[in-house]
Amino acid sequence: MPPVDFGYTWPWTHGHLVLAALAGAVWLLAWWRKWAVWIRLPLAAFTIWAAVGFLIVCFVLRMNEPLALPTSTFLASGTGKVLDMGAGSGRATLMVLLSRSGTTVVALDNFSAAYIKDNGPEKILSNMRAAGVEQRVRVQPGDMRQMPLESGSFDAVVSSYAIDHLGSQGAAKALAEAERVLRPGGEFLLLVLHGDLWMTVAYPPLVLRGLHGGGALRVNWRTRLERAGLPVVEEGALPATKFFLCRKPSKSGG
Repeated sequence: MPPVDFGYTWPWTHGHLVLAALAGAVWLLAWWRKWAVWIRLPLAAFTIWAAVGFLIVCFVLRMNEPLALPTSTFLASGTGKVLDMGAGSGRATLMVLLSRSGTTVVALDNFSAAYIKDNGPEKILSNMRAAGVEQRVRVQPGDMRQMPLESGSFDAVVSSYAIDHLGSQGAAKALAEAERVLRPGGEFLLLVLHGDLWMTVAYPPLVLRGLHGGGALRVNWRTRLERAGLPVVEEGALPATKFFLCRKPSKSGG
C-alpha cells in the first residue's frame, strides 16, 4: 500500500534547503578567496536563515503530514456528515476521518492548486486508501464559492488554508456557502494562515505581502464569520495558523 502523500512540490518542502546549499557554497568560496567581510556576513546570515526555515518547514509546519484537529470541541459526538471546502490533497479530510471515527466526508475542490503535484480527485482517494478510510469519503469537484450541494445537508464543515486564498469577495461568497450548506446548529471549523514568528521566519516575503494592503493576514476573520451568520464559539492559534470554531444558530435562535 502506498504511503500518504499530499503532493506539495519541492519549492515548498525543500526550497529552503536548496537556498541554504547554494548560499553556503558561495560563502565557502568567499571565505576561501578572502572576500570582504561585508560580502561574507550577508551570505552567512542568508545561509543560516534558509537552514532554519527548512527545519521549521520539516518539523513545525510539516506540510506533507495530516493536519491535527486543533480543538476537541469540534464535532464532539464523533459522528456526522462533514464537508471539506477546498480539500486540496486531503489533509483536513484525513484529519476529520482519523479523529472522528463516526464521520463521513465530502471533499470538495476545483483542483487548481499548481503547488500540489498530480492534483486531482485520485490524489485524495489514494491518500484515503493509504490511511484505510476510503469507504468514508466522497470527492466532489466544485468551486467553494458556488457549491453544487444542497442547503442544510451537512452536520459540520471544515476549511483549511483555502478560503484565505480567495480575496475579499471570494472569501465572503465561500463563507456564505458554508453557512448555507450547514444544518441549523451545525459547526464550521476554519483554519487560516497567521503571520506569527514561525511564519515570519520561514516565509518573510509572504508575511510582508500579506500584512500590507488587503492582504489575507490582515483580515478580521471573526467579523467576517459573524457577518456570514457563523458566530465564533472558540478561537485559537497553532504554528502559522489561526483557527475559528463557529456554530450556526438553530432555527429557534439557540
